[in-house]
Amino acid sequence: MDIANLRAFAAVAKAQSFSVAAEHLHLSQPAISKRIAVLETELNTTLFDRLGRRIELTEAGRALQQHLPKIEQSLRQAEQAVRDINGEIAGPLRIATSHHIGLHRLPPVLSAFQQRYPSVQLAIEFLDSEQAYERLRMGDIELAVVTLAPGDVSQLKSEAIWQDGLSVMVCKEHALAGRRTVGIEELAGYAAVLPGLDTFTGQIVHRHFNEAGAQLQLRMSTNYLETLRMMAVVGLGWTVLPDSMAAPELQALSVEDTQLSRTLGLVCHQERSLSRSARAFTELLRESGQIPASRRQAQTNRATRG
Repeated sequence: MDIANLRAFAAVAKAQSFSVAAEHLHLSQPAISKRIAVLETELNTTLFDRLGRRIELTEAGRALQQHLPKIEQSLRQAEQAVRDINGEIAGPLRIATSHHIGLHRLPPVLSAFQQRYPSVQLAIEFLDSEQAYERLRMGDIELAVVTLAPGDVSQLKSEAIWQDGLSVMVCKEHALAGRRTVGIEELAGYAAVLPGLDTFTGQIVHRHFNEAGAQLQLRMSTNYLETLRMMAVVGLGWTVLPDSMAAPELQALSVEDTQLSRTLGLVCHQERSLSRSARAFTELLRESGQIPASRRQAQTNRATRG
């Protein structure tokens, strides 16, 4: 089977549209249709049902789609093997990161990487950390620099790079403003605006309250830290934010007997051999990290165990 035809099939199956797939691959719609037709002729089967303007995978199409991740991985490994023989750090490198890390941690690393390896075509996708984990499992991206999961990381391996302190923050008009510390049960008595339970940061915060037997009064949740900061500033409730997001309008509080933090780091697929460009990027990332190598490995093992 021709590689170009398989990639056309993958694009159409993902988009469920010939026209959208054509735009994604920078081809005309007739060219996409021809590649699918050639593939169907070669396999002697129909891969898509054309239902008016809508298309659906046939049973044969679904069977082929299941094998696409392994095919793509084999192709990437073949390309990587050729580049490794030539000793060249070049070619595409697709990574994902969260908006917070992309703004507050990665800029110096990205600048140094592009200056050192100008032949690498670096593509960065901004995703929630949880989405990045899923995209890594699917093989869509090679590396992710995100908040490390506090639980299951099956199929993936992670490495701690930075420790990110978290603080409870309230606006200056809040009833708790002016206090330096607060008990976790007292804090739970006030309305909160927090990351959702579907986020790793939200899971970390909720775990502390569950362990203390304190019931949160959650007024609102969102995955966007900037939105949480705004809601805390206008007085909708207390929140938990990275220390780097402190603002003059907010006051940080320490929670008695509770140390809030999350670990930021590198994640990749256990079964994927990293390209030379990906290995070069990870080395630069390690150089930028706050966590000493000995502690980094210990935290990496602990994160992997969940």
